[in-house]
Amino acid sequence: MALEPDHNDSHRGLTQQLVALVQRQIKEGVYQPGGRLPSIREMARTHGCAKNTVVNAFDHLAALGVLEPRRGAGFFVCAALPERKEEDEPSSLSRAMDVVWLMREQLKSDPGHLRIGDGFPPLEWLAEVRLDKFHQKVVRTGLGALFGYGSRFGYLPLRQHLMHKLASYGIEAATSQIVLTHGANQALDIVIRNFVKPGDRVLVDEPGYYMLFGKLKLSGARIIGIPRLADGPDLAVLERELQGGKPCLFFTQTLAHNPTGSDTVPHKAHQLLQLADRYNAIIVENDPLADFKPVSAPRISTLDQLRRTIYIGSFSKSVSAALRVGFIACHRDLASDLADIKMLVHVSSSEYCERTLDVILSEGHFNRHTARLRDRLTQATEQARRLLEQWGADLFGAPTQSLYVWAAMPGYTDAKALARELMGKHIVTAPGSIFHIDTEAPVSWSRYNVGLLSDPRFAAAMRESSARRSG
Repeated sequence: MALEPDHNDSHRGLTQQLVALVQRQIKEGVYQPGGRLPSIREMARTHGCAKNTVVNAFDHLAALGVLEPRRGAGFFVCAALPERKEEDEPSSLSRAMDVVWLMREQLKSDPGHLRIGDGFPPLEWLAEVRLDKFHQKVVRTGLGALFGYGSRFGYLPLRQHLMHKLASYGIEAATSQIVLTHGANQALDIVIRNFVKPGDRVLVDEPGYYMLFGKLKLSGARIIGIPRLADGPDLAVLERELQGGKPCLFFTQTLAHNPTGSDTVPHKAHQLLQLADRYNAIIVENDPLADFKPVSAPRISTLDQLRRTIYIGSFSKSVSAALRVGFIACHRDLASDLADIKMLVHVSSSEYCERTLDVILSEGHFNRHTARLRDRLTQATEQARRLLEQWGADLFGAPTQSLYVWAAMPGYTDAKALARELMGKHIVTAPGSIFHIDTEAPVSWSRYNVGLLSDPRFAAAMRESSARRSG
């Protein structure tokens, strides 16, 4: 039986249709608890879909606790299925699981696939950092301290470095206002834990960072999307939502926005702060690509000086995601509270990683490295825009220096159709639905990584697609 959406299921992709079908068949007794499902090949043949669709559906069902993968044996129905009455609201974890599944898909590492929608710069852009050469220097900074947990705020010399880094952006912050974290994602998690209770309204950029959406769903928040325009958040919608209730936070990415690549223009940043003052809102400014932008680029936290803003930074994109060093900058009392939450939940961040980053920042090489990153990004962004325009794509704004370009390819009203088509050619895209609160709604846009877009495999696939559609 081939998969075909019925009138109640017309908005779902093939993967979600298969997920729903298998769940219904388990409920009706077609597959018994503990029983083995047909092989991936058999399921694909039975339902007239690609094997990748079956793999994705099985992975999703495993994440939901419905199926259990057994190495060499296949997928089995879990003996104890998760209980849920139809009238019950889905749990926080259930609501977050779609994002967990999407994260798994995005973070898979397969050298045989071109991950054209990847969230990280090409590895060759970062290889020159040479993390391997810093170990001895880290040990010389104090071997004995490397066996302890360290300060709840994080390694002091690194916070001193960050104080000067923030000052270069025009943000005045003492070391007591800076909390080191295990990457920007832990920083987001700590902020959410401090402010958000189940049922709270929280405002976010939409499209936006899907891992943030997952964290908010896990916390039980009511997520309200503020449309992202080419020059920043839609302030009319933002004000309407601020008038309609009291959200505790608005999460936004001012520069090199993920996924659109757009920057918030200065006059909008000023107006956004005026709204925050008028409606007593707190702005969480996530800036993971700070090292790819000029220090003079306008940031909301520069205008506000951490009065109503919480600034989050990271070195995952500019040094290494494996190092996992991020930070929070905010007013002094809040920083102490967030450091306590970090201590309660995570005990501490990694002082070894923090010392490593401190050594890296202490060398003049790092400034030369970030200057090269900015040059590379400017060139790659221009080249990516030219290529997409050649293929007739609709571009969101005109970014000049961003790791991401947000584009809609001609002939595809739902980017998931293009994603399925390219998956057969071992090219993995990032369809726009991933970056929306409702991941099932069709979106024509996709995120493209400017550092990977010039790969000839992608050009060949797009030429083939264009020839087939025109033929």
